[in-house]
Amino acid sequence: METSAATPSGGITLRERRRVVAATIVGTTVEWYDFFIYSSAAALVLPTLFFEGLSGAGATIAAFLTVGISFLFRPFGAFIAGHLGDRYGRRVVLVGTLVLMGVATALVGVLPTYQAVGALAPALLLLLRVLQGISAGGEWGGAALMACEHAPVRKRGLYGAGPQIGVPLGLIGAAGAMAIMSQVAPGDAFLAWGWRVPFLLSVVLIGVGYYVRRKVEESPVFTEIAQRAVQTRTPIARLFRAHTPLVLLAALVFAGNNAVGYMTTGPFLQSYTINPDGPLGLPRSDVLWAVVGGALVWLVSTLVAGWASDHLGRRNTFVLGWVLQAAGVLALFPLIHLGSVTAVFAAFALLSVGLGFTYGPVSAYYAELFPASIRFSGVSIAYAIGSIAGGAFASTIAQALLEATGSTNAVTVYLMAMTAVGLAATLLIRDRTGIPLGPDHEAEQAASPVVGASRA
Repeated sequence: METSAATPSGGITLRERRRVVAATIVGTTVEWYDFFIYSSAAALVLPTLFFEGLSGAGATIAAFLTVGISFLFRPFGAFIAGHLGDRYGRRVVLVGTLVLMGVATALVGVLPTYQAVGALAPALLLLLRVLQGISAGGEWGGAALMACEHAPVRKRGLYGAGPQIGVPLGLIGAAGAMAIMSQVAPGDAFLAWGWRVPFLLSVVLIGVGYYVRRKVEESPVFTEIAQRAVQTRTPIARLFRAHTPLVLLAALVFAGNNAVGYMTTGPFLQSYTINPDGPLGLPRSDVLWAVVGGALVWLVSTLVAGWASDHLGRRNTFVLGWVLQAAGVLALFPLIHLGSVTAVFAAFALLSVGLGFTYGPVSAYYAELFPASIRFSGVSIAYAIGSIAGGAFASTIAQALLEATGSTNAVTVYLMAMTAVGLAATLLIRDRTGIPLGPDHEAEQAASPVVGASRA
């Protein structure tokens, strides 16, 4: 039974574990608030303010591309964070990525527009988006490992869901802030200054996140590695030398979730439902509140999935999630095309159930795949590659398919194909639920979980 007393396995108190989970939730919420604010802006204002030199459809696609281009820099952030995290610890990386994301986001809020400085405006926007991508690439791996490496074995999935629920919380904050400002500053006022306020709020949030993360103790797994002076000098080289197939398969698992997830977190569906020249033309604030409602469902299903993975196993929980995600994809556009805000919310909510079940177990799942000494590199790089293969250009692809075919059927086929990719990758990796994470078990951790690979 767990109490506040020190545990035999690592001397970690219940209070410290709760502090770690709180820190990962708060920090990840701030990081992803910053990230999703940009996605909302890409749907609502960036085509008009920063790409007005292009045609209507061209401006929209260009704005969506800036969302995707930042993903290309996530592996760079993951490589840096992975190396530093495996060499110098998880905590220092978490603090650094939080500050970088916050500064880049706040600066977007003060950028001049295309009308003021011409082509320099989108160039500066892209530069700040690159910095956001580098930060996001390094953020998640550290948060996931801090939560999982502090967790009791039988609650690893639940604790690991902490940084995961920070993502829907960030979406709730971002969409909610945009919805409030669209009502406080409607019409031209929103384009003139209202959209900037949520970006500038990042300054306050970053201070809160920095304070919370500075109070957290280092991961016990890394502390033990450091005490033994067995840090790997070149963790990334060792990772790819021994575990390249595992990294790629783990990336595809995440890609299957990420591509579909960016239908709600990315700009495509917001633009599709709000566009006055489109089939719906719904009010901006109403759609943003529907996004908030869908994110609440996503949050709950993510937490439930983390808990379920401790009882059903990570692999079984994922398989259930892929089935639920496929059902949500098939229902997505039929519900949206009913034409009401209520139906849009129902579409987002149903899709979010499956998204939660293919997202909640990811932290624990990834942590259990890689050896302790190269774990930060493994989880960060697999996550970054998966985000490129899945979410980076999901909105751009969806918009291009819509423009090319004039129908959302092609978008549905694309999302179903990505769901199938995630399921296939899941089935090619053995379940490792509950495997010890400490450096004493490095040999067991290093045995490949890829189906058909040698386990020696």
